[in-house]
Amino acid sequence: MVEVTTLKKWIELFADKVTENKETLNKLDSDIGDGDHGSNMVRGVTAVKEKIDGSEYDNLSDFFKDVGMTLVSKVGGASGPLYGSAFISMAKVAKDSDDLAELIEAGLEGIQKRGKAEPGEKTMIDEWVPVLDAIKGDALTSEVIQDSLQKTKDMKATKGRASYLGDRSIGHIDAGAQSSAYLFETLLEAGVVNG
Repeated sequence: MVEVTTLKKWIELFADKVTENKETLNKLDSDIGDGDHGSNMVRGVTAVKEKIDGSEYDNLSDFFKDVGMTLVSKVGGASGPLYGSAFISMAKVAKDSDDLAELIEAGLEGIQKRGKAEPGEKTMIDEWVPVLDAIKGDALTSEVIQDSLQKTKDMKATKGRASYLGDRSIGHIDAGAQSSAYLFETLLEAGVVNG
């Protein structure tokens, strides 16, 4: 069971972590993308932070919906619609469930529906799938998050802009997987999951 106050803390920590690591995300994205993932994400999380700071929530669904809609409207590139879809999908499930695994699974399904990605294609999905499995098994740790992130390095991108590079995409961490790793690290830091 998760509560709005803890989730608010999670998203605020995520916003701070993305902002602190903007250049890291831009660098990863410039290696195999167009170099603006960090800047786009900072614009989005800053807007989200402002939105949730000024709002009171008495249910999870409204909270997730605000996060998702703000990300869709403020983040450029592919990451806005993908992250936005994740949180909007979580909002739908949150009407009936406050189970973290079910919420994260809904988020993953939202991303997959929007981005049509499968595991192994060097996208943010490659961070979400192992993390979800770990949450379901009550086994999410920083090691799980970092391990799945590092695995994207050896993958060949077959989805998104990085796929144009073919074999040259191998050896680079996916920027979306990295920002997703920040999302899940802050999930642990906020105490949403006991890692």
